[in-house]
Amino acid sequence: MKLYPTLQANAQAGRKKFAVLIDPDKCSGNALKETASLSVEAAIDCFLVGGSLLLQDNLSRVVRYLKENTPIPVILFPGSNLHLDPAADAILLLSLISGRNPDLLIGRHVQSAPFLKASGIEILSTGYMLIDSGRMTTVTYMSNTTPIPSGKKEIAVCTAMAGEMLGMKMIYLDAGSGADHPVPSEMIAAVKKSIGIPLIVGGGITGAALATEAYSAGADLIVVGNGIENDPGLIPRIAETRFR
Repeated sequence: MKLYPTLQANAQAGRKKFAVLIDPDKCSGNALKETASLSVEAAIDCFLVGGSLLLQDNLSRVVRYLKENTPIPVILFPGSNLHLDPAADAILLLSLISGRNPDLLIGRHVQSAPFLKASGIEILSTGYMLIDSGRMTTVTYMSNTTPIPSGKKEIAVCTAMAGEMLGMKMIYLDAGSGADHPVPSEMIAAVKKSIGIPLIVGGGITGAALATEAYSAGADLIVVGNGIENDPGLIPRIAETRFR
């Protein structure tokens, strides 16, 4: 079953969705089991698996554990063209449209295209936009790009519009892992009004109140990773905010 038609239909109907981001470098055996169990109990909508680095060879192990022990779709969130696994259901094929690094706009995609074509996993082409969060995040450093200033919503709007016009299926506003503050509500609302495709928001969402703000502003799918690593009990609390 393809994921994108469901994501698109939910966004059009205003049904909010929640993804738990799992970094294979930060998820030990017991932590992975707890996160998976809580995610099933809370009926989250999907897992994102990936990170800016892969210090350990854990990506395939994490993907397979989730596929074998949960009914929840697993989507790759790659930090590079090496972060691939054919056992996943889908991949966010990220084009970093907020930056001017050609390697992350198209370069690595060319390298991974033969593997992805042969793998059969669903390709979710996504316009990825880094938003300044008040600190240097790992993804900002690794991508060698400048985030969009958090107070410049008009830049974010025009960038998102361009991404949609170029054929992206989704737009992802990301403040980055460990952000000092999340993507501003005003920017989320402005971008949502300017596009007709699903809007993903992540980075700096560390509690139910911030999740509610992001949803209320227009996020169709929110992604939480770092906050859950620090407090797995955040999963059911954030999951509940989808229905408020």
